[in-house]
Amino acid sequence: MPLKIDRAKDDAPTLILAHGAGAPMDSDFLQRLSELLLAQGINVCRFEFPYMAERRVTGKKRPPNRQSELIDAWHLALEQTADVFTGPFFIGGKSMGGRMAAVLAASVKVRGLVCFGYPFHPAGKPDTLRVDTLQQLQCDTLIVQGTRDRLGNQAEVENYKLPANIALQWLHDGDHDFKPRVRSGCTQEQHLITAAQLAADFIFQRSVLES
Repeated sequence: MPLKIDRAKDDAPTLILAHGAGAPMDSDFLQRLSELLLAQGINVCRFEFPYMAERRVTGKKRPPNRQSELIDAWHLALEQTADVFTGPFFIGGKSMGGRMAAVLAASVKVRGLVCFGYPFHPAGKPDTLRVDTLQQLQCDTLIVQGTRDRLGNQAEVENYKLPANIALQWLHDGDHDFKPRVRSGCTQEQHLITAAQLAADFIFQRSVLES
């Protein structure tokens, strides 16, 4: 499985990132986020789930694979990344990619989990919660979320009973892609910079604590 690698140093902390349901590993969102994380001194490895890799070849949109196949892809990404870097490993992703990383983290020992725009529920279905996996997490977790994310906004999520090892950081007026409205006075670029800084701080703190 091809990896897209942004290399800081071989022994630096590494974040393995998975894409969301509708965008590839080199989407504008993940590309910019990876650049910002690299500038912070973090190695970033991106990969694509099988359905997205097939779309890249055929040009035809396909729905995501079954969860078991998505998790198999995650295991393979972990194995391949371990052949490239020697430092501490963290996993995470955008939206569905982060959710599948959480499923993996609930069953495999990892240094930490970082999710950007976690899909707490499907769009338009706030009562169909996807928090069971989060309740099972043993590792420290960072979720960076826009305050008006349609898959879990601040008013909704702050009512959930999440474990103490999950830290939530909110981006003012950001949507699921961290885009704020013009009247907010913020920009998506500012939010991406903040998200990368929050993630870098989280990763470096845990790299030192557990080294």
